[in-house]
Amino acid sequence: MNIGEASKQSGVSERMIRHYEKIGLIPAPPRRGAGYRDYGESDLHRLRFIANARDLGFPIEEIRTLLSLWADTGRASAEVKRLALARADEFQRKAEALTALRDTLIDLAERCQGDERPDCPIIAELAAARSA
Repeated sequence: MNIGEASKQSGVSERMIRHYEKIGLIPAPPRRGAGYRDYGESDLHRLRFIANARDLGFPIEEIRTLLSLWADTGRASAEVKRLALARADEFQRKAEALTALRDTLIDLAERCQGDERPDCPIIAELAAARSA
């Protein structure tokens, strides 16, 4: 199937399919007589795997590792679990940082009168010099 059909069936854009091919996440498919890429079912499975891993927040290098583990039928699941838990820990750190940012904004907004006066702790905080 051509790249357009592979894109439709896998849910991965043509641009990203070309990118994944360029960086070696998917092997270069054979070309038809007119030079068009010819993707098969194994390519679709690989593209769906990559898309699912991206949806779960895995970066490219970890996806590369997951693909290797997926291909290794004699693998131990411990490495896969380690990668998933490390990604979950990273999400937890990011969630905590976002919560702290949200709390700061809410605090500033609550201290702002929101009236016709120019005094506003939000502006004051944004203008404050940062300590090194």
